[in-house]
Amino acid sequence: MASLSHLNKLLCVPTLNSTPSVSPPRALGISTKPLPRPRLVADFARPAVRVRAVTSDDEWGPEKEEDTFGGGGVAVEEKPAETEKLKKALVDSFYGTDRGLKASSETRAEIVELITQLEAKNPNPAPTDALTLLNGKWILAYTSFAGLFPLLSRGTLPLVKVEEISQTIDSQNFTVQNSVQFAGPLATTSISTNAKFEVRSPQRVQIKFEEGIIGTPQLTDSLEIPENVEFLGQKIDLTPFKGILTSVQDTASSVVKTISSRPPLKIPISNSNAQSWLLTTYLDEDLRISRGDGGSVFVLIKEGSSLLTS
Repeated sequence: MASLSHLNKLLCVPTLNSTPSVSPPRALGISTKPLPRPRLVADFARPAVRVRAVTSDDEWGPEKEEDTFGGGGVAVEEKPAETEKLKKALVDSFYGTDRGLKASSETRAEIVELITQLEAKNPNPAPTDALTLLNGKWILAYTSFAGLFPLLSRGTLPLVKVEEISQTIDSQNFTVQNSVQFAGPLATTSISTNAKFEVRSPQRVQIKFEEGIIGTPQLTDSLEIPENVEFLGQKIDLTPFKGILTSVQDTASSVVKTISSRPPLKIPISNSNAQSWLLTTYLDEDLRISRGDGGSVFVLIKEGSSLLTS
């Protein structure tokens, strides 16, 4: 008969005077790790997860925060569109400045500050890599370029006013056309320059002017004669001349078709110094800020933009 100690070894039972085994045989697959403590409801509390909600206002929508574990509805907080506010404030500051001609020093300082803030938030820091945004017709809203001030001054052009100053860019053909439209009591016309441009850096383009164009005058069928006109700082009463000017209306109407059918006058520009460069410091789908080689600033708004009616 087997001894008692031999029997204990077979059954893996420790003898009375031996130390208890730390772990049972692994062959039995028994885990010796301590059981986890019961989990309370508080253990399942999770922090609120912030997600970005997309609305139909723009590509990404205003930034919102939602509490997905709130249980009492969704709390939404919209981030203010600071850039849009700056753009609106900038356009509003142009009111009464006549594209910069009549801007006071205080208004100019305010405009410079708003431009600086917008340039710091430029969504397209490399505008020449976004040529599709540059495409189209841009209307000049403000400039500090003194070379345009004599043109804008009412005293130098009696009975004639500048209707629009624009720049049209064709990025596929690398062309630029600068145009000034005039309106008078008898006709409307335009003066333009055509140029080619080359990309020189992510922000800068070199412009070479090729020709000037004097548009065909478009005569008006009806005369709009003001009561008076300001010339060289003095008002001139036009009431005595209304009869004379009205008689001219019949003559103007008879030749309107003849003149309008003639092609515009083109003048080649062969001067090798007729070049300039332009630095675009802010660009989006409806606003552009550019700086010229003389340090002047130009703010232009895309044709059709709601900013033009602000």
